[in-house]
Amino acid sequence: MGESVKPEVHSFKTLRDASLALAERIVETARVAIEEHGQYTMALSGGKTPELLYSLLASEFSERMAWNSIHLFWVDERFVPQDHPDSNFRMAYHAWISKVPIPRQNIHRIPTETETPEEAARSYEKNLKEFFDPPDNKSIPAFDAILLGVGTDGHTASLFPGSRVLGEKSRWVVSVEAPPSVFPKKRITLTLPLINNSREVFFFAFGDEKKNVLRAIFEEPEKAKKVYPAAMVKARERLLWYVEKRT
Repeated sequence: MGESVKPEVHSFKTLRDASLALAERIVETARVAIEEHGQYTMALSGGKTPELLYSLLASEFSERMAWNSIHLFWVDERFVPQDHPDSNFRMAYHAWISKVPIPRQNIHRIPTETETPEEAARSYEKNLKEFFDPPDNKSIPAFDAILLGVGTDGHTASLFPGSRVLGEKSRWVVSVEAPPSVFPKKRITLTLPLINNSREVFFFAFGDEKKNVLRAIFEEPEKAKKVYPAAMVKARERLLWYVEKRT
């Protein structure tokens, strides 16, 4: 199903306009998912771009969210304490989660208090399997939505160009090391099989430094798939890009 889904590109003049549009989309997809199967599962990304989006979901859009039925997960995490400035969880918690009445048990963070990132990956995959409860403990679950960003090198989540984990077929969560120029180096990330099985994927990419990567992904998708992990992402139903309008 993911093979036939074509990207939908939405461009905006400002980050706020894009954040408002994406917040509206999240509210609507959450409403539909809860009506259809009783809950909304969404995996979040870190970085600077989604911080305004999270703040909007905590303020202007908060009353439209059925918090008791919403479950939040993470696409990737840096192997740092949860209160560390580089923590993806910390950013989302301060901008959004701490300001809304979401039940504590609905927050499914990656456990970086383990001794190694490998243990954190195994623990998080175990948590996902317990939550989604696949019949044979192997079937890949489908998040209702996944929010992703794009790096200047075309990486997404903590899936970097040339990484061995891009070929992962069975594991849902793995530990990885970022390239030498990227910090923190030790990370935990969802894999492509799990990401690509999401019902909807939202890419949120702003910044002039990303224009060449985005141009390649949109204009030469088959070529880009051989180079950029972001171009390898699919979705079961809708793949939406929220990007900066070029003038």
